[in-house]
Amino acid sequence: MLTAGATAAGLGGLAWGAGAVYAGNRQSARDTTDADAPVRIGYLPITDATPLLVGHGNGYYADAGVTVAKPTMFRSWSSLSEAFVSGQVEAIHMLMPMALYMRYGLQADVRITAWNHTNGSALTTGPEITSIQDLAGRSVAIPAWWSVHNVVIQKMLRAGGLTPVMREAPSRERNTVTLLPMAPADMLPALNNGVIGGYTVADPFNAAAEAREVGHIHRFTGDVWENHVCCVTMMRGELLRNRPTVASGFMDGLVRAQAWSRENRPEVAALLAANYLPQPPKVIQKALTRSQEQHADTIAHPDWHGERIDFRPWPYESTTELLVRSMKETVVDAPTDFLSGLDPAQAHRELVDDSLVKDSIDRLGGMEIFGMTSTQRSEEFSA
Repeated sequence: MLTAGATAAGLGGLAWGAGAVYAGNRQSARDTTDADAPVRIGYLPITDATPLLVGHGNGYYADAGVTVAKPTMFRSWSSLSEAFVSGQVEAIHMLMPMALYMRYGLQADVRITAWNHTNGSALTTGPEITSIQDLAGRSVAIPAWWSVHNVVIQKMLRAGGLTPVMREAPSRERNTVTLLPMAPADMLPALNNGVIGGYTVADPFNAAAEAREVGHIHRFTGDVWENHVCCVTMMRGELLRNRPTVASGFMDGLVRAQAWSRENRPEVAALLAANYLPQPPKVIQKALTRSQEQHADTIAHPDWHGERIDFRPWPYESTTELLVRSMKETVVDAPTDFLSGLDPAQAHRELVDDSLVKDSIDRLGGMEIFGMTSTQRSEEFSA
């Protein structure tokens, strides 16, 4: 098991806020063989965390016979990752590229057990940006080097004839765009002050820019990569091995929360605003209830319905494989050695444990509840 210090050192360069502190009192990892101990959830204050939080707020974990402590909010991906790998929390939502780094870069005993959500992110730009080419000579903020946001924005920039760079000033003459890891809470002020030309991040930070008339949605990431994963649900290996009944019940609660969240978006927004997220209720509701009519000019694939977050728990192997290949092509200021020789299909087999989510989906009524018809699919990407 990695020590907390080793974990912090390994994760510090991957995301914003490497020095951010754990939101609660520092706790030591406890023995996960204790059958009666509550499961501890960690999350960031974004709508990506919705299923984990709804499962707690609506009592779905308790209905499944699992005791879950009140979820603990963290302020950065790095602090959440550190707490998870070191055993302070046992179930989290996490950027899927960072999950791959945890497993293969840090050799951490962690597993992806489901997708936590699909879509839910966008490229938000200043009012003066009307085309992707307008970002030449500007900077764009990302939430972490190892994030789907970074993977997607780099594909978008290259498709527009632009070159993503890091640690250098952007140049309009050379058609370069500088990528900057930044805390989501800092993105909106940076955009408003002209420090950056845009940012790509999860909601409700895109909705907040619209509400404050600081920026506009340039493109939804779900309109670039159809029903793409962003955050996955992760559990510690010890929890899966030592408390399989608890892990199974937890997954039942999570999958039930995803199904309810798809059909009760205003209620989800109210629940999150009242108990878990610090953003204004109207902003959270806007993020969860977007309509295509509000963004008709920015949507290239209306049949994809990528304009708002969705909840589809099945972890598709095709996505893991495309993501691993894409990560090898992505510019990052972070460790990359773990990707050398990593076989995409092997990565899925080793990192993803879909046994629990399959059973939970079946018990709830099947894939159709989530608008899915198969455990396999073809990836659609259109930058």
